[in-house]
Amino acid sequence: MNAIHYWRAMCGIVGRELWRFVTQRERFISALVRPLVWLFIFAAGFRAALGLAITPPYETYILYEVYITPGLMGMIQLFNGMQSSLSMVYDREMGSMRILMVCPLPRWFLLLSKLIAGVAVSVLQVYVFLIIAWFYDIKAPWEGYLYVLPALLLSGAMLGALGLLLSSFIKQLESFAGVMNFVIFPMFFMSTALYPLWKMKESSVWLHHFASVNPFSQAVELIRFSLYGRFNEYAFIYTLAAFIIFMIVAVLGYNPSKGMMMKKGGR
Repeated sequence: MNAIHYWRAMCGIVGRELWRFVTQRERFISALVRPLVWLFIFAAGFRAALGLAITPPYETYILYEVYITPGLMGMIQLFNGMQSSLSMVYDREMGSMRILMVCPLPRWFLLLSKLIAGVAVSVLQVYVFLIIAWFYDIKAPWEGYLYVLPALLLSGAMLGALGLLLSSFIKQLESFAGVMNFVIFPMFFMSTALYPLWKMKESSVWLHHFASVNPFSQAVELIRFSLYGRFNEYAFIYTLAAFIIFMIVAVLGYNPSKGMMMKKGGR
């Protein structure tokens, strides 16, 4: 096997995932509706609870939307990572995953190619969300839209690797609802996506500790700092370490001789 074979395989896997995304328009719409509901409805309720003005000047009430926008960007990537894990389970049940895994290319490379496809989709979704937010007057510095790209790639890779890891444990599509309830929602709500870490400490020390070690929190902080032209070194190292750990365990999980795939009969 030479570099051409690797390149063709990656292009085939990434192209298949992108084509699937393009043809499944409802997936793209649902990925945007979810954060937009939080941006337009939840934030409005939050302002009302605080008694903030909802009339111009906009600077008074738009501050919270500016804060949660990076968290909603992370939400898009989190749900996209879980959607990728769902597609992996579906492909395994349909048999296409078994065909992919028996090809002569290394298993880690195949999983990495799937991950790259998922990250590309999530980054596209995030930038469309940012365009919509721009018209809602939620704006970042122009250079921030460029600086945030590496942060989105790393955070998307980390959350996608988590999705790959979970897909090695999910035996049936019906089990995905349980993953949604016990993984996605705790990760999102017990994070800094919606409220600052110091504010959590005022209400619950336990919640503060959980949010501080939550990989999703660090991914959101990495995005938040990058969007405004700053570099959060701790969040970068934490997110990178989480990605490496999740990816290694996911590769082991898809190893039929060592991981969870052996328990599923190698499917």
